[in-house]
Amino acid sequence: MSDTHPLPPSGAPGRSVRFRLLAIALLPTLVILPLLLGVTVARWNSKFDATLISKVNGDLTIAHQYLARILEHTGDEMGALGASARFRDAVAGGTSSNMSAFLEDSRRRLAFDFLLLVASDGTVAAGTHEGTGKFSSGWPIVAGALAGKAATAIDIFTNEELAAIDPALAGRASVELVATPNAVPTDRKAETRGMVVHSASPVTLGDGRRGALVGGIVLNQNLVFIDTINDLVYREASLPEGSKGTATLFLDDVRISTNVRLFEDRRAIGTRVSAAVRQAVLGEGRTWLDSAFVVNDWYISAYEPIVDSHGERVGMLYVGFLEAPFTAAKYQTLIAIALAFLAIAAVSVPIFLRWARAIFMPLERMTGTIAKVEAGDLGARTGSVQTSDEIGRVAFHLDHLLDQLQDRDRELREWNEELNMRVEERTRELQLANRQLEATTKQLIMSEKLAAIGEITAGVAHEINNPIAVMQGNLEVVRGVMGDRADAARTEFRLLDEQIQRISQIVTKLLQFAKPEEYAGYVERHAPREVVSDSLPLVQHLLNKASIEVKRHDAARRLVLMNRTELQQVVINLIVNAIHAMPDGGRLTLSSRDAELDGRPGVLVEVEDTGVGMAPEIVQKVFDPFFTTKRREGTGLGLSISQTLVTRQGGKISVESEPGRGTTFRIWLPEAA
Repeated sequence: MSDTHPLPPSGAPGRSVRFRLLAIALLPTLVILPLLLGVTVARWNSKFDATLISKVNGDLTIAHQYLARILEHTGDEMGALGASARFRDAVAGGTSSNMSAFLEDSRRRLAFDFLLLVASDGTVAAGTHEGTGKFSSGWPIVAGALAGKAATAIDIFTNEELAAIDPALAGRASVELVATPNAVPTDRKAETRGMVVHSASPVTLGDGRRGALVGGIVLNQNLVFIDTINDLVYREASLPEGSKGTATLFLDDVRISTNVRLFEDRRAIGTRVSAAVRQAVLGEGRTWLDSAFVVNDWYISAYEPIVDSHGERVGMLYVGFLEAPFTAAKYQTLIAIALAFLAIAAVSVPIFLRWARAIFMPLERMTGTIAKVEAGDLGARTGSVQTSDEIGRVAFHLDHLLDQLQDRDRELREWNEELNMRVEERTRELQLANRQLEATTKQLIMSEKLAAIGEITAGVAHEINNPIAVMQGNLEVVRGVMGDRADAARTEFRLLDEQIQRISQIVTKLLQFAKPEEYAGYVERHAPREVVSDSLPLVQHLLNKASIEVKRHDAARRLVLMNRTELQQVVINLIVNAIHAMPDGGRLTLSSRDAELDGRPGVLVEVEDTGVGMAPEIVQKVFDPFFTTKRREGTGLGLSISQTLVTRQGGKISVESEPGRGTTFRIWLPEAA
């Protein structure tokens, strides 16, 4: 079974080279670069969105700190007022009117909405408004102050509780609800409760009883409070042009103080938050950091729950800014990147195509020339190509070799004609001598052709080896110049290396057949089973592709004396032939054992397959030069060279085959002394 094959159709290599060169030229620009851009843009988009969320989180932190500062400041003011000498003097005065006047003056000075002096039984000893005879001592803030501990928190007062303090406060707290898309459905028409910054400080009354100084600031419709937060968080030029920041205070899910606008500069007081945000913040107690629909537009939003003195979530604090300007800027950047890529592609692709065409066009011309020569037109030539590089030199050498081939063919024809004339002259004299002379003439012609082919083969091999070396060298230079970018074309470089290596192997086989004495190599002692083990990785991809099972039986203990590379070449050649004989899969058995031949000790290596097998007439020819059973690949020299290499070392190679049952090749080599 030979590993040789006839040459493929002349058009196939040209199409393959054209396709690969076009792929090399266009793949980086039209495939790899868009993928890299896509990954980069996706990562940039993620980082961009994360930056926006980080900013709004920082904005919420500032708003939270401001609200915490108000609570702290209110508590400090209440504590200072309860411990002041003026308060002690007012308590010592003993009259309710004097205390009320003091409390009213202090309320205005401290910008409180109410200020009360509450006794331990819940009655109001003095206050800043009339009608404050009773005050609930059930608040944790008040109960703590009566127990001697000052505290400040946000509490929700009912409308009746606010009215008991001051009817004006109850009126200010009442907010009509505005129908809002995406909000939780409700039957309520208004929010009448009030969100109060509630502070209490322990004091001692004139009769020695313990009391509490209670004050508060109603946050409903408190525009100064919310505008101050907005000014702190979104100072001038803190956002890009077209965007604007907003802040809102929610009681439950109702906006009771906000600078979000509905229309005509009307604040969106009374509108409600979306159901999704309400569930996340009030229902689950999470801080919302994401895009959200706020009244009439999308905002990058941050919501956090507000907890009262009972530990219940009673409202939300919100800050956010318009999302549209940032989205527009993002899209503008993406469009600019896309336009830049298209511009680069429009400029670079024609250049790459021109460079690729300068390579595959001369190759296609040479392929066409070879096809014409194969068809019988020995005068076909490639002619000059418009390039002075390696391809141009290969085209020149090809034409030169074709000139030599045509001259030799003409000489052979002339010699043939001359011999035929001499034979014809002697035909009349001796019939038997004429037949012998014809046979001799045919042998001479064949010998001369083989000599010419051997000389041409050696010349072609040497002429091709030089361009191959240049191509390999320049390919390494290209890798070095490209550096890390060479990884993007790793597959193409690998394909080029494989094809160059294939050419080099074919040339080497031709040289080994033409001048085997020059390729004897270095002879060394080694175990054949190690050579078999080293050979399997080189053909593993072919074994995997054909789904072939490999069996090993290594029983040989003797060493052989043969060039390791030559023995590996023989083994690989036999394995590849076995693979080709099993296109639908099968079993490949590789074995070695000690054996004697004609009384001489040695090692026997067997390569057995379960393939299609060979007929007896084929078995007799498998070691003939240029004989092949394949039709599209190979040179027909593999088994002939293998026989030469084994025989030169005093060994023997044989074959046994049966159609439909498989083939077994046996290599016997003498034991190393």
